[in-house]
Amino acid sequence: MVGRLKKHQGNLLAPVAGALAPFSFSPFELWPLGIASLFLLLLVLDSASPRQAFWRGWLYGIGFFGVGASWVYFSIHEYGYAPAPLAVFLTALFVASLALLLSAPFACSYQFFFARRQLGALLGFPALWVLFEWLRSWLLTGFPWLFIGNAHIDTWLAGWAPITGVYGLSLIVALTASVFFYGIGHLSHPRRIIPSLVILAILLLWPAGLVLQNITWSKAYADPLLVTLVQPNISQHVKWRPEQQNKTLTLLRNLSEQQLASDLIIWPENAIPLFVHQADNYLRSFNAAGARSRTTFISGIPHWQPASTGSSQQLHNSLIAFGYGADGIYHKQKLVPFGEYIPLQKLLRGLIQFFDLPMSDFRPGPQNQPLLQIKRGNQSIQIAPFICYEIVYPDFVRNLARQSDLLLTVSDDSWFGTSIGPHQHLEMARMRALENSRYLVRGTNTGITAIINEDGQILDQAAQFQQTSLTGKIRLMSGFTPFSRWGSVPLLLLCFILLIVAGTGRTNYKR
Repeated sequence: MVGRLKKHQGNLLAPVAGALAPFSFSPFELWPLGIASLFLLLLVLDSASPRQAFWRGWLYGIGFFGVGASWVYFSIHEYGYAPAPLAVFLTALFVASLALLLSAPFACSYQFFFARRQLGALLGFPALWVLFEWLRSWLLTGFPWLFIGNAHIDTWLAGWAPITGVYGLSLIVALTASVFFYGIGHLSHPRRIIPSLVILAILLLWPAGLVLQNITWSKAYADPLLVTLVQPNISQHVKWRPEQQNKTLTLLRNLSEQQLASDLIIWPENAIPLFVHQADNYLRSFNAAGARSRTTFISGIPHWQPASTGSSQQLHNSLIAFGYGADGIYHKQKLVPFGEYIPLQKLLRGLIQFFDLPMSDFRPGPQNQPLLQIKRGNQSIQIAPFICYEIVYPDFVRNLARQSDLLLTVSDDSWFGTSIGPHQHLEMARMRALENSRYLVRGTNTGITAIINEDGQILDQAAQFQQTSLTGKIRLMSGFTPFSRWGSVPLLLLCFILLIVAGTGRTNYKR
């Protein structure tokens, strides 16, 4: 034990510890604070009973999600038109619910099953942390945001991402925090040879990650593609107004006609403010322009599917390819609650304006949709498409990425405004490129629009909140990383093994 905290000290330190972790992510990138946050969480749980641990875990989650997901307030207040007090209340309710569902059970489970075990802090805590991150990726449709490993896209640990995925980086970060905690309390005790070797092995994972960065997991083939990402910078306040439609379509045309030398031009999520069938004449004109210049277009657009026998009408958030050699439409599968659909909408619709946002009645697209396909000469190029929130799901992205030559994500991060949200979103997109060793192009309405290489590094990006376009060359990649072959399953199995070792070990000795 490092040292016992008094009850009020632990309760005060818990939310502070949680609030530190988000500063390890972009745009702050103070990654040591993530380690410090988990170290302090171990400290506040060390002397707690299971009941106290539940309470302190909830307080930790309040700090963690309260700072890390603070962008929710902006979406609710600025574009959901909720008064500031109501927006504060709804944001607080969201944060408190996440903490109650995830952080509090984590802390209680750790304290009840592992804290008194000899290797509980060293192995049980990190493994349980990762399993709760994984749980967060699918529970109640999932909130795979703020995984602690994402903060290490630019550290030595990045070399592990193509092997283990982001969960592996999270495990190493949590192991590192446990090493410091365990070492301070135990290394001075005699007969600690085996734990000392375990600690040394954990610390060696950092330089090993640096060595792993020298491995080439995929290889480029064919000539580079010249790609243009159009950033129209249209406010959500006017985007869906009927009087804005022609202005938006004209703007997209003007920005794109200047870039017809590109092989591929990408417009962001729901860039076309019409349903596919309503935009038929507009798309036909670009089909003709693309045929002349040999340019392919991909754009976000809402898709309406009429009712048929046995099924009601369906509204999808979609991506469509048109122009030269284009084939395919993709319907978004991972929808954002309250933004793209309203849970319990029969009860909530009409209560406040936030529950009646434009385009908030989407339905998820079917699984196993084909990739978008474009052609250049006799060559078919497979593009794995992801709309907004989908790019933050590691294994969901991996399932499509392994079939692809290129990753594409489009978004409308104007919902986040000037908050930290767009920076976090870009950081997670970079991690997906690194995990799968594929180039990734990211087209957004207001930024951050970027071109990212197979190592997760930003080759170029456009300034936020400017009407502009970004043009650059990308490489088509082939080959698989260990993560793209097997996903997160091996790492999760390792975590279960660590839990068994930690949970069946001896109880802590008396000092």
